[in-house]
Amino acid sequence: MLIAVQDGLWVCRVPYRAMGFEVGRQLVAVSLPGGGLWIHSPIPVTSELRADLARLGGVAHVVAPSVYHDECLAEFQAAYPHARFHGTPGIAPAVPAVRFGDELSDTPHPDWAGTLGQHLIRGMPKVNEVVFLHPASRSLIIADIALNLGPDGSWLLGLVMRLNGAWGKFRPTRFARSNMRDKAAVRASLDTILGWDFDRVIVGHGRNIETGGRAAFREAFAFLP
Repeated sequence: MLIAVQDGLWVCRVPYRAMGFEVGRQLVAVSLPGGGLWIHSPIPVTSELRADLARLGGVAHVVAPSVYHDECLAEFQAAYPHARFHGTPGIAPAVPAVRFGDELSDTPHPDWAGTLGQHLIRGMPKVNEVVFLHPASRSLIIADIALNLGPDGSWLLGLVMRLNGAWGKFRPTRFARSNMRDKAAVRASLDTILGWDFDRVIVGHGRNIETGGRAAFREAFAFLP
Protein backbone atom coordinates (compact mmCIF):
# COMPACT_ATOMS: atom_id res chain seq x y z
CA MET A 1 0.00 0.00 0.00
CA LEU A 2 2.80 2.44 0.85
CA ILE A 3 4.59 3.85 -2.18
CA ALA A 4 8.14 5.19 -1.86
CA VAL A 5 8.47 8.76 -3.11
CA GLN A 6 12.11 9.03 -2.14
CA ASP A 7 14.35 7.52 0.53
CA GLY A 8 12.64 8.10 3.86
CA LEU A 9 9.32 9.34 2.40
CA TRP A 10 6.26 7.26 1.50
CA VAL A 11 2.62 7.92 0.57
CA CYS A 12 -0.51 5.82 0.67
CA ARG A 13 -3.58 6.92 -1.31
CA VAL A 14 -6.97 5.42 -0.44
CA PRO A 15 -10.58 6.03 -1.50
CA TYR A 16 -12.31 8.73 0.51
CA ARG A 17 -15.71 10.38 0.18
CA ALA A 18 -16.44 13.96 1.15
CA MET A 19 -19.94 15.44 0.83
CA GLY A 20 -20.92 12.30 -1.08
CA PHE A 21 -18.11 12.54 -3.65
CA GLU A 22 -15.03 10.37 -4.11
CA VAL A 23 -12.03 12.67 -3.72
CA GLY A 24 -9.45 10.25 -2.33
CA ARG A 25 -7.17 10.79 0.62
CA GLN A 26 -3.47 10.37 1.21
CA LEU A 27 -1.35 9.39 4.21
CA VAL A 28 2.28 10.49 4.30
CA ALA A 29 4.99 8.64 6.25
CA VAL A 30 8.47 10.01 6.96
CA SER A 31 11.35 8.11 8.55
CA LEU A 32 12.78 9.84 11.62
CA PRO A 33 16.48 9.82 12.48
CA GLY A 34 15.77 8.62 16.01
CA GLY A 35 13.74 5.68 14.73
CA GLY A 36 10.09 5.21 13.92
CA LEU A 37 7.80 7.02 11.52
CA TRP A 38 6.11 10.40 11.40
CA ILE A 39 2.56 10.07 10.02
CA HIS A 40 0.59 12.88 8.37
CA SER A 41 -3.21 12.55 8.03
CA PRO A 42 -4.18 9.03 9.21
CA ILE A 43 -6.31 6.80 6.99
CA PRO A 44 -8.31 3.67 7.87
CA VAL A 45 -6.12 1.03 9.46
CA THR A 46 -5.86 -2.23 7.52
CA SER A 47 -3.69 -5.28 8.03
CA GLU A 48 -1.71 -4.35 4.91
CA LEU A 49 -1.07 -0.83 6.17
CA ARG A 50 -0.05 -2.12 9.60
CA ALA A 51 2.39 -4.56 8.03
CA ASP A 52 3.93 -1.85 5.83
CA LEU A 53 4.33 0.60 8.71
CA ALA A 54 5.83 -2.08 10.95
CA ARG A 55 8.29 -3.02 8.26
CA LEU A 56 9.45 0.61 8.01
CA GLY A 57 10.00 1.02 11.73
CA GLY A 58 6.63 1.52 13.40
CA VAL A 59 4.62 4.64 14.20
CA ALA A 60 6.21 7.17 16.56
CA HIS A 61 4.35 10.44 15.82
CA VAL A 62 1.00 11.22 14.20
CA VAL A 63 -0.04 14.72 13.11
CA ALA A 64 -3.53 16.02 12.43
CA PRO A 65 -2.63 18.99 10.19
CA SER A 66 -6.04 20.60 9.76
CA VAL A 67 -9.22 21.00 11.79
CA TYR A 68 -11.00 19.19 8.96
CA HIS A 69 -8.63 16.19 9.04
CA ASP A 70 -10.14 14.61 12.15
CA GLU A 71 -11.35 11.33 10.62
CA CYS A 72 -9.46 8.14 11.45
CA LEU A 73 -7.59 9.72 14.35
CA ALA A 74 -9.35 7.68 17.05
CA GLU A 75 -9.00 4.51 14.98
CA PHE A 76 -5.31 5.18 14.44
CA GLN A 77 -4.72 5.89 18.12
CA ALA A 78 -6.43 2.64 19.07
CA ALA A 79 -4.07 0.82 16.68
CA TYR A 80 -0.99 2.75 17.85
CA PRO A 81 -1.59 3.65 21.53
CA HIS A 82 2.08 4.36 22.18
CA ALA A 83 2.43 6.90 19.36
CA ARG A 84 2.42 10.60 20.23
CA PHE A 85 -0.41 12.55 18.57
CA HIS A 86 -0.04 16.21 17.59
CA GLY A 87 -3.07 18.31 16.67
CA THR A 88 -3.47 21.63 14.94
CA PRO A 89 -4.95 24.40 17.12
CA GLY A 90 -8.68 23.89 17.58
CA ILE A 91 -8.91 20.21 16.67
CA ALA A 92 -8.73 18.71 20.17
CA PRO A 93 -12.27 19.80 21.23
CA ALA A 94 -13.68 18.33 18.00
CA VAL A 95 -12.28 14.86 18.71
CA PRO A 96 -12.36 14.39 22.50
CA ALA A 97 -11.76 10.65 22.10
CA VAL A 98 -8.22 11.37 20.91
CA ARG A 99 -5.41 12.09 23.36
CA PHE A 100 -3.19 14.81 21.92
CA GLY A 101 0.26 15.26 23.39
CA ASP A 102 1.18 18.50 21.65
CA GLU A 103 -0.38 21.37 19.72
CA LEU A 104 1.23 22.06 16.36
CA SER A 105 2.80 25.46 15.70
CA ASP A 106 5.63 26.86 13.60
CA THR A 107 8.17 25.04 15.75
CA PRO A 108 8.89 21.39 14.87
CA HIS A 109 8.93 18.81 17.64
CA PRO A 110 12.54 17.92 18.60
CA ASP A 111 12.09 14.40 17.19
CA TRP A 112 11.58 15.76 13.67
CA ALA A 113 13.37 19.11 13.81
CA GLY A 114 15.94 19.01 11.03
CA THR A 115 13.93 16.39 9.13
CA LEU A 116 10.76 18.43 8.63
CA GLY A 117 9.92 22.11 8.69
CA GLN A 118 6.43 23.43 9.37
CA HIS A 119 4.25 26.53 9.32
CA LEU A 120 0.78 27.27 10.68
CA ILE A 121 -1.20 29.22 8.10
CA ARG A 122 -2.59 32.33 9.75
CA GLY A 123 -5.83 34.05 8.87
CA MET A 124 -7.92 30.85 8.56
CA PRO A 125 -8.91 30.10 12.18
CA LYS A 126 -11.63 27.61 11.25
CA VAL A 127 -9.07 25.52 9.35
CA ASN A 128 -5.71 26.22 11.02
CA GLU A 129 -3.77 24.10 8.56
CA VAL A 130 -0.13 23.36 9.30
CA VAL A 131 1.94 22.65 6.19
CA PHE A 132 5.21 20.75 6.27
CA LEU A 133 8.43 20.75 4.27
CA HIS A 134 10.56 17.64 3.75
CA PRO A 135 13.82 19.25 2.62
CA ALA A 136 15.59 16.00 1.70
CA SER A 137 13.06 15.36 -1.08
CA ARG A 138 12.13 19.04 -1.65
CA SER A 139 8.51 18.11 -0.91
CA LEU A 140 5.77 20.35 0.45
CA ILE A 141 3.13 18.35 2.36
CA ILE A 142 -0.36 19.87 2.55
CA ALA A 143 -3.86 18.78 3.58
CA ASP A 144 -6.74 21.01 2.46
CA ILE A 145 -5.28 24.41 1.59
CA ALA A 146 -5.49 23.38 -2.09
CA LEU A 147 -6.63 20.32 -4.04
CA ASN A 148 -5.49 18.79 -7.31
CA LEU A 149 -8.53 16.90 -8.62
CA GLY A 150 -9.32 15.85 -12.18
CA PRO A 151 -9.49 14.94 -14.95
CA ASP A 152 -10.52 11.54 -13.56
CA GLY A 153 -13.58 11.28 -11.38
CA SER A 154 -17.31 11.31 -11.97
CA TRP A 155 -18.96 13.90 -14.15
CA LEU A 156 -20.92 15.11 -11.13
CA LEU A 157 -17.73 15.60 -9.11
CA GLY A 158 -16.27 17.47 -12.07
CA LEU A 159 -19.31 19.73 -12.23
CA VAL A 160 -19.30 20.45 -8.50
CA MET A 161 -15.56 21.09 -8.38
CA ARG A 162 -15.70 23.35 -11.44
CA LEU A 163 -18.28 25.41 -9.58
CA ASN A 164 -15.94 25.24 -6.59
CA GLY A 165 -13.08 26.58 -8.71
CA ALA A 166 -10.83 23.55 -8.25
CA TRP A 167 -11.15 21.03 -11.08
CA GLY A 168 -8.37 19.97 -13.42
CA LYS A 169 -5.85 22.25 -11.75
CA PHE A 170 -4.10 22.78 -8.43
CA ARG A 171 -6.24 25.36 -6.64
CA PRO A 172 -7.90 26.21 -3.33
CA THR A 173 -11.65 25.59 -3.38
CA ARG A 174 -14.17 28.38 -2.97
CA PHE A 175 -14.84 26.85 0.45
CA ALA A 176 -11.19 27.29 1.39
CA ARG A 177 -11.26 30.87 0.12
CA SER A 178 -14.35 31.60 2.20
CA ASN A 179 -12.40 30.58 5.30
CA MET A 180 -9.69 33.17 4.62
CA ARG A 181 -10.88 35.66 7.24
CA ASP A 182 -7.69 37.72 7.26
CA LYS A 183 -6.34 37.72 3.73
CA ALA A 184 -3.25 39.74 4.66
CA ALA A 185 -2.31 37.14 7.27
CA VAL A 186 -2.93 34.31 4.78
CA ARG A 187 -0.77 36.08 2.20
CA ALA A 188 2.05 36.49 4.72
CA SER A 189 1.91 32.77 5.56
CA LEU A 190 1.93 31.80 1.91
CA ASP A 191 4.94 34.04 1.30
CA THR A 192 6.73 32.25 4.13
CA ILE A 193 5.99 28.91 2.46
CA LEU A 194 7.08 30.21 -0.94
CA GLY A 195 10.39 31.09 0.66
CA TRP A 196 11.02 27.37 1.15
CA ASP A 197 12.93 25.26 -1.36
CA PHE A 198 10.46 22.70 -2.73
CA ASP A 199 9.65 21.24 -6.12
CA ARG A 200 7.10 18.52 -5.28
CA VAL A 201 3.72 19.09 -3.64
CA ILE A 202 2.12 16.14 -1.83
CA VAL A 203 -1.59 16.88 -1.52
CA GLY A 204 -4.23 15.58 0.83
CA HIS A 205 -6.70 15.05 -2.01
CA GLY A 206 -5.94 14.47 -5.68
CA ARG A 207 -2.75 13.98 -7.67
CA ASN A 208 0.63 14.96 -6.32
CA ILE A 209 2.65 17.51 -8.27
CA GLU A 210 5.97 15.81 -8.93
CA THR A 211 7.83 18.79 -10.33
CA GLY A 212 7.18 22.51 -10.70
CA GLY A 213 5.27 22.53 -7.42
CA ARG A 214 6.58 25.84 -6.15
CA ALA A 215 5.46 27.66 -9.31
CA ALA A 216 2.10 25.86 -9.17
CA PHE A 217 1.67 26.88 -5.52
CA ARG A 218 2.44 30.51 -6.33
CA GLU A 219 -0.01 30.52 -9.24
CA ALA A 220 -2.77 28.86 -7.18
CA PHE A 221 -2.76 31.74 -4.71
CA ALA A 222 -2.03 34.59 -7.11
CA PHE A 223 -5.55 35.95 -6.44
CA LEU A 224 -4.43 37.12 -3.01
CA PRO A 225 -2.95 40.62 -3.02
